[in-house]
Amino acid sequence: MHVTYLGSAAVVIESADVEILCDPWLLDGAYYGSWAHYPEREFEPEAYNDVDYIYISHVHPDHFHPESLERMDTDIPVLIHDYRWDYLKEAVEDLGFEAVELPHDERTHLDGDTHINVLAADGCDPELCGNFFGCTWYDSEADRTGSTQVDSMAVIDDGEEVVVNTNDCPYPIAEPTCEAITRQYGDVDMLCHQYSAAQFYPQAVTNYTHEEMIAERDRVIQEKHELALNFIDLFEPDYYMPFAGEYVLAGDLADLNEYTANPPRIEAKRFFDEHTADEHECVFLNSGEHIDVTTGERSAPYTPVDQDAKRRYIEEELAPRSFAYESDPEPTIDEFRAYVPLAYEHMEGKRARIGYETDTTVLIPLVDDVCLELSMDGSGFDYTTDLDTDDYEDGWVKMEVDPKLLMRLFEGPHRAYWADAKIGSHVGISKEPDVYERGLYNTLGSFHADGADVQADAGGGATVESD
Repeated sequence: MHVTYLGSAAVVIESADVEILCDPWLLDGAYYGSWAHYPEREFEPEAYNDVDYIYISHVHPDHFHPESLERMDTDIPVLIHDYRWDYLKEAVEDLGFEAVELPHDERTHLDGDTHINVLAADGCDPELCGNFFGCTWYDSEADRTGSTQVDSMAVIDDGEEVVVNTNDCPYPIAEPTCEAITRQYGDVDMLCHQYSAAQFYPQAVTNYTHEEMIAERDRVIQEKHELALNFIDLFEPDYYMPFAGEYVLAGDLADLNEYTANPPRIEAKRFFDEHTADEHECVFLNSGEHIDVTTGERSAPYTPVDQDAKRRYIEEELAPRSFAYESDPEPTIDEFRAYVPLAYEHMEGKRARIGYETDTTVLIPLVDDVCLELSMDGSGFDYTTDLDTDDYEDGWVKMEVDPKLLMRLFEGPHRAYWADAKIGSHVGISKEPDVYERGLYNTLGSFHADGADVQADAGGGATVESD
């Protein structure tokens, strides 16, 4: 079997019978334009129209990237996990592909001797997901069965060799699933796993000093590397390739690149070489190059990125780019005010379902020096034009977003998702105390006027119609 690295979590796994393209984020511009590749890709999505299958692990844009898939042959079947909800299936089918849902932990024949087994990160155990993430399984009292996690992993084998692709699956939530794989398959020849932080933190925190950002960046890198060692210790693969979550920020966010927890790959290689046994060989490949899993032979030696060239590319090519939302009309305060009651009602429904409550106030600057105050305990919302964070003695979180993107977020998921805007570093976050309340962001993800039609009238006011 061959494994070809394309970039981030995009790899091609090839047996004698089957070629599978995994998580094809192949074009710049994921997460509303902010995520780009470096080095610049030298191939187009159409170059992979001859693969037999596409496997998409989960719905995040650096794994399921509609713009990349729109350039590909829709006759290629797309393999996905059979999630409890059909959001990924429907999104794949909306692009014209056939979405093939594979049940958790069911070895599925593809062709010849090649099989694939797609497993939920939480092992289809909602209790695991809930314990670790306060996840969405508790949205429904009636039905708590089925996979609830947003991630999946895949095992591909040809009867002799086994390749495990864990992509973004988090440790330790994925540990039981990984243990089940080792019991079923035994020896693992090649492991592809995440090693860096595909997240907003710390670069999007607006009230950290430069020194605090650097310290947190380095702490998160160390934490992610150490978590990755668990996968290597558990699978004991002959070869392992740290990948996934690799990106650079573009546009107005390019200045934040020095703070992202995405270390130079050569530094990561030194860490893993130092912390793993010799019988487990760390593999880094340049884009388009492959490893023969049988022999360990590479198509070309790994050449580390020239960091000075990377900085020049960011400054000259990425920083000048604009985001699509920047061409939207500037929203008015009346347009925002029209959305807020519906969005708050929608968010309150989510908060009540999951049983979450906090005294922390969410502050969202709108326009014209107006700031929205959102309670997270059911006591309503308000506006202020004289924001002083010292007034919020029980704690506050401030979310700063370009008003044009904020309007898209208010309009609902058909326009923009809060989670994707946050991961894309479009949301500047400050908070006091400096505690990450996961349930708060989970709840805030539903702050949008779902199913509402909002229009400003000629007199500067606004009208709202709900479906």
